[in-house]
Amino acid sequence: MSDDPSIKKQKNNDGIAVSPLPKGWEKRMSTSRGREYYINRTTGQSQWTRPSASDEVSSSPSSVHCYHLLVKHRDSRRPSSWRSEKITRTKEEAIDILKKYRDEIVGSQEKLETFMKLAGEYSDCSSAKRNGDLGFFKRNQMEKPFENASYALKVGEMSDIVETNSGVHIIYRVA
Repeated sequence: MSDDPSIKKQKNNDGIAVSPLPKGWEKRMSTSRGREYYINRTTGQSQWTRPSASDEVSSSPSSVHCYHLLVKHRDSRRPSSWRSEKITRTKEEAIDILKKYRDEIVGSQEKLETFMKLAGEYSDCSSAKRNGDLGFFKRNQMEKPFENASYALKVGEMSDIVETNSGVHIIYRVA
């Protein structure tokens, strides 16, 4: 139990002060057993024992599943790709190219399918052979700007242009 006075205490049935339930949890009454139980509204997990602070539901997922389309430029970390041995375009040219791809995707009825088609054809990343599919990844596995953009997206959303040391990207989150 925390000694932090800013945490408001509640009282259980025995009148003993207890900390509030962790975020995402609620207390319910079992009609068949006639006793209280706790349910995690996000995961659906239920249990008889009161959840601890470590059981708090995170508002951020532990991993995300994204597709991406990378356009490298001459100042990229490795200015070469499966498509071109030596990339000579400027960063500004790479951004212009990526803007055109993004506009095409936004204007499409089948956004993910269009994204995958363009990534498979034009991405400078080796994930192009999987239509840009990066699979699931966790925090600290990608460059920070890429990670932050990926985790900020909702499922089914596409990012604006994201700049990393690898080049410029657009990201589409699928899970």
